[in-house]
Amino acid sequence: MHLDIITPEGNCWSGETSGVRVPGTKGSFEVLHNHAPIISTLTPGVIQVRQESGETLVFKISGGVIEVSHNRLALLTETAEPA
Repeated sequence: MHLDIITPEGNCWSGETSGVRVPGTKGSFEVLHNHAPIISTLTPGVIQVRQESGETLVFKISGGVIEVSHNRLALLTETAEPA
């Protein structure tokens, strides 16, 4: 899957991932390969990006929105910082 983390300043992170855990408004959830299309709001918290190499990256976000469609994820947030 391809993930783009986008802030008003530009693209914060972009790359291939095998899974992403996000803090959804109604509870955290994980997006895996072939996930059904979804648009969800996010609360402030951390996201975990599992790269295909097995390494996990963690970002602190200020909330936002995630869109998942055809193994492409776009995460829009005001701020995203490596945690």
